[in-house]
Amino acid sequence: MSQIRKKADVVIVGLGWSGSVMAEELTRAGLNVVAIERGAWRDTSTDFPPAVDPDELRWRIRRKIMQPMSVETTTFRNRSNQDAAPVRNWSAFQFGWNVGGAGTHWAGMSWRFSPWDFEIATQTRERYGAAKMRGLQLQDWGVTYEEMAPFYDRFERIAGTSGIAGNLNGQTQPGGNPFEGPRTRDYPTPPLKDTHWMRKYRETTQRMGYHPFTIPAGNISQAYVNPLGVTMGPCTYCGFCDFHGCGNFSKSSPQACILPALMRRPNFTLLTDTEVLHAVKHADGKTVTGVKFVTKEGEEGFQPADIVCITAYQMDNVRLMLLSGVGEQYDPRTGRGTVGRNYSYQTCSMVTGFFDNEHMNPFIGGGALGVQIDDLNGDNFDHSDLNFIGGAGIMGFSTNGRPIQNMDSLRPGTPRWGSAWKAGYARDYQTAAAIFCQGTSMPVRDAWLDLDPTYKDRHGQPLLRMTFDWNQNDINMSSYITDRAAAIMKEVGGKHLVIDNQAERAWNPYMQHSSHTIGGAVMGADPTTSAVNPWLQSWDAHNLFVVGASAFPNNGGYNPTLTVGALAIRAAQAIHQTYINNPAPLVGG
Repeated sequence: MSQIRKKADVVIVGLGWSGSVMAEELTRAGLNVVAIERGAWRDTSTDFPPAVDPDELRWRIRRKIMQPMSVETTTFRNRSNQDAAPVRNWSAFQFGWNVGGAGTHWAGMSWRFSPWDFEIATQTRERYGAAKMRGLQLQDWGVTYEEMAPFYDRFERIAGTSGIAGNLNGQTQPGGNPFEGPRTRDYPTPPLKDTHWMRKYRETTQRMGYHPFTIPAGNISQAYVNPLGVTMGPCTYCGFCDFHGCGNFSKSSPQACILPALMRRPNFTLLTDTEVLHAVKHADGKTVTGVKFVTKEGEEGFQPADIVCITAYQMDNVRLMLLSGVGEQYDPRTGRGTVGRNYSYQTCSMVTGFFDNEHMNPFIGGGALGVQIDDLNGDNFDHSDLNFIGGAGIMGFSTNGRPIQNMDSLRPGTPRWGSAWKAGYARDYQTAAAIFCQGTSMPVRDAWLDLDPTYKDRHGQPLLRMTFDWNQNDINMSSYITDRAAAIMKEVGGKHLVIDNQAERAWNPYMQHSSHTIGGAVMGADPTTSAVNPWLQSWDAHNLFVVGASAFPNNGGYNPTLTVGALAIRAAQAIHQTYINNPAPLVGG
């Protein structure tokens, strides 16, 4: 190695949401932190000001804010008896490619997971019996919702999350989500406003006996100063949120919430355009000594550190653990090993309806703008006589009216080109509305991640291989939920329904409604079934922390971001409050 840097207290690999909240927490505690980011610096005022941000062709179609496929990809197969092939176009995965990571281009839906999500094995067994878990590889997270609640609250304060509480200290609140876990105080900013479609959806679902509420959002509803002293502005409902940065400082992101404070701290150093190849193990095999990296110019180097935090994209976290030789690769034939175990995705469907002579004004939008019912999410309804566990949030959303993207929202039978297509688009742009079902995804034994034996990246390292298809539990769940969503759309008056239940066909990475990929370095209290302990500390190298959606043993019916952020804050506090005073495993193995 031609470059050996000065030793740091902590090195952070990837400066997205996880890395930035950990860096903020650790530097505030006085630790010297070096963050290494593979992508470039991006700043609101120079990279996506209001004059540039609403460029749909650049950001949504050409994905200029995403990691290029030439930098790295994964390989994919549905089953172990197939040959995996490299993924050549991002749809299911949206890797960040800059400081801020995927937190720069996310939509903003800001959910807490439910208490059931964290104790899924225990609660399913207690309510339905062990037979209900047959075929699934369920395990508890090693942490409860009650333990997570303070860290959720801290992240919401940093992000300025808008919403309305449904459960304050165990008391149901009008207008909120009655199924959510208890919170000690309301959201830092009020909920976003209803669009015409949201109001119709809210009134209809309420009439049907459901419990609609405004989705908690990282598109904040009013001016706000967060606990770091960073000022954010109110959302303008422009609809250019997901795949885009935010030029108004109104979408929760590292750029808008954390970096203005973090970059001023003298004990924080950032290396951009620098890729970490792997962590370097100590000779004793029980710790790591730092990370090996390569610069944009091809110069290799080593960053020594007392503590290594891998906080990259979920897929990268798992790959870096495997490339570093930390932990045992999961083997689905024997069930042994933990790294790569319990890979899951997000089970989604959509129902689109059309309303004659009724304008929905889709250009009024926000990335998290919508009304949802949680009556059929998680374990909020009785599954005793159903052939699945889990469920989905069912939302009527007004996320965007981007003209290129919405060319696909046309009534069945509309020609795909020519004057008839133009007339159809002019008719349907204003009159289409959609219901989105975002569901749970349960782990099974034969869905996992490992290193590909054939394909390598530009540095000669193996790509990550994904083996995954929808399992029968998630297929059954999605069918049940999608039927209920179609019934709601008919009740609200939608016609010419277009139903897209993706679990009806084999999973593939090219046509997905979600990018919520989780697992592979999962957390838990049992080192035989988890790669990291409940503090996200590696069981196999106690000064290595692996933080992100890779830690989720199962996926809830919600976006993962808030849970990722809360787990990161929790891990960072454990490091500076406990670990640095006694560098050792935080729990027994």
